[in-house]
Amino acid sequence: MPDRGRDQADGLRKMSRPRPVKVIAVTGGKGGVGKTSLSVNLGISLAESGREVLLLDADLGLANVDVLLGVHAPYNLSHVISGERTLEEVIVEGPGGMKIIPASSGTQKMAELTPAEHAGLIRAFSELSFSPDVLLIDTAAGISDNVISFTRAAQEVMVVVCDEPASITDAYAIMKVLNRDYDVSRFHVMANMTHSSQEGRELFAKMTMVADRFLDVTLNFIGAVPYDDHIRKAVRSQRPVVLAYPRSRAAQAFRTIAQKVDGWPSASGASGHLEFFFERLIHSGPSDAELMP
Repeated sequence: MPDRGRDQADGLRKMSRPRPVKVIAVTGGKGGVGKTSLSVNLGISLAESGREVLLLDADLGLANVDVLLGVHAPYNLSHVISGERTLEEVIVEGPGGMKIIPASSGTQKMAELTPAEHAGLIRAFSELSFSPDVLLIDTAAGISDNVISFTRAAQEVMVVVCDEPASITDAYAIMKVLNRDYDVSRFHVMANMTHSSQEGRELFAKMTMVADRFLDVTLNFIGAVPYDDHIRKAVRSQRPVVLAYPRSRAAQAFRTIAQKVDGWPSASGASGHLEFFFERLIHSGPSDAELMP
């Protein structure tokens, strides 16, 4: 049986670029709040500013990033899990210079991966011959093991919330689980489909009031994206709103959020439970001893 630690070390040495990677999970608890819209438009906005962006569609059983963008993906993460393709072989070019790792849609097995399969999938990043500036993880809805696994693997967690009871409750629920069970203590909140900037700040105030009372977390208001019919039109044309309607209010809001995200400091060391994942993305060659279990 091959030495797992040594194999991982060999994979890590493939990465020669010294700069760290920002790993950002986009989540929200409830479905339909605009997680994928944020992931896609944020990614393209960052790519437009010169960043190399890799978007991971982590909604493994109900993937829709490639459909949303009208991108043909002959292979996806199910082929990586089965061993038919490497992670790099399933990556497709998206609009605006962004790269996409597509997942499978309508495959129940992909939505029910074991913890070992999740870890194996994340370890597959050691096969990449390039290192992006930003890795965006578009998670599934809910608080399943799938969502928790990928969210815990991120350095930053963005929570998308709308001003409706179910969205607020579910956003709080995922923050509670991550904070109580996995010591995640910092969340960036984005208010979506607001009718004014004031409404967005009031929604954030609601979240902060509850979090301050019951959780040991720090919330950061990353911004609000207004309700904008241009988003619906862009979805129908399978184009991101920042490209289809670059002067729309929504597009401008996404670009403002991207500027804030681009200013976040990069992580300087590994953290969280998926140490190998972080070591692969953050460092350019740790010793074998650092990787040995």
